[in-house]
Amino acid sequence: MRVLYLGTPQLATIPLRALAAMPSIEIVGVVTQPDRPSGRGRVLTPPPVKLCAQELGIGTILQPETLKDDAVVAQIAALRPDIGVVAAYGEILRRNVLTIPPHGYLNIHPSLLPLHRGPAPVTSAILAGDTEVGVSVMQLGAKMDAGPILRQHRQPLRATDRAGALTDELFHIGAQMLCDVIAAYVAGTLVPTPQDDSRASYIGLLSRDVGVIDWTAGATTIDRMVRAYDPWPGTSTTLDNGTALRILAGQVVTRPGSGAAGRIVDTAHGPVVVCGDGGFLLTQVQPAGGKPMDARDWRRGQMQVVQLGTSAPE
Repeated sequence: MRVLYLGTPQLATIPLRALAAMPSIEIVGVVTQPDRPSGRGRVLTPPPVKLCAQELGIGTILQPETLKDDAVVAQIAALRPDIGVVAAYGEILRRNVLTIPPHGYLNIHPSLLPLHRGPAPVTSAILAGDTEVGVSVMQLGAKMDAGPILRQHRQPLRATDRAGALTDELFHIGAQMLCDVIAAYVAGTLVPTPQDDSRASYIGLLSRDVGVIDWTAGATTIDRMVRAYDPWPGTSTTLDNGTALRILAGQVVTRPGSGAAGRIVDTAHGPVVVCGDGGFLLTQVQPAGGKPMDARDWRRGQMQVVQLGTSAPE
């Protein structure tokens, strides 16, 4: 089976490696984003999928600025793929690309579709307080994340799950599911199930400021934010001296007294922030310009700080 693969970030290397390990599959080409400047030195850096494809010995690696270029579309068509697989490529495919493989494209989406369509589905599930999460292998269509589903895996959403690690876990499961179903799908013995659009929910692109904590919110809401916005954009607050503090980890506890939201109360277990409902025990923080550290150690060095901000900094 001749497979065309489109993907860019580190997560997209997971299904690429899984497909490359299958004797029945030939990856005829990889399409990924161009090398981009990265880091403080703005060094030109190849995307992880390019590095992975080179390591796997895949001969054709295309890095177009856009798939709107007719010459690029012709290059892809010349590869004569039977089917395509897309994993976080970074550009919406237009019809002239979608129609190249006779069996279309498959996609891995880490949610229980039709729930949490969009670019940050695991974040969305944690924020919503879902009891279950999952991953879907679906047929790519014209509408975002709305194509028919080939297979779906579900599992409990654990109270300690964080978006980054959970997304990685679900992509590994999804990659194996993709390998399990791709041959049957191409053979026509596995018929995809249409999604129920009436049950659909969506999340858009995340911005940097969504992780600024308002301590007047409930402690459960804040705990979900800390886990959902890990690793990006992260959660943060401001100290009463105006400096920023990243909140890396904590847990919901009983509200410590009747003080104003944002007040820090020292307990035997560590510093607890008074919330609008309940308290939030800080366990790991990162001061501005510093490294991650135990919240108790940070608190010992910041005894003058008694109040955290309840809104975004100016």
